[in-house]
Amino acid sequence: MKKSQQKITVYLYLAIAATFTILNSAEAQILNPVKWSYAAKNGTGGVATIYLRATIDDGWHIYSVNQKPGGPQKTVFSFSKSPDYSPIGKPVEPKPLSKFEDAFGIQVYYFSNSVTFQQKMKINKGQTIVKGKLTYMACTDKQCLPPEDLTFEIPIN
Repeated sequence: MKKSQQKITVYLYLAIAATFTILNSAEAQILNPVKWSYAAKNGTGGVATIYLRATIDDGWHIYSVNQKPGGPQKTVFSFSKSPDYSPIGKPVEPKPLSKFEDAFGIQVYYFSNSVTFQQKMKINKGQTIVKGKLTYMACTDKQCLPPEDLTFEIPIN
């Protein structure tokens, strides 16, 4: 093989390797099917309601805060301790969809498209930032992504 043919072969292999690297990177970016947004609304008597909204890509779903053990990862909200605020009760969610899931062998409770969770907070300071972490798991009918942890900060004015 001539040197010019060897160079072309090497360049061709490098181009193919670069293409696969780009495609793998693009595929990894696609698998982020849930987007979270946050808001707060002041109420009366030093109580505010915070809203944690999941917008879920078509074909995907996340699980209820009330999902029973032995199945998929339920959605969990935990709030950082602060003298400025404290949660009142547990997070509230709309009525979830449900089905028996053969993969887990139990009834699962889930949300598709979008869901807004609400949490009442006792506010001890006029302006503060509610901080916390949420854990959720996104699945389709064919696959599940590993549970994901996100931190959040929600200003209360």
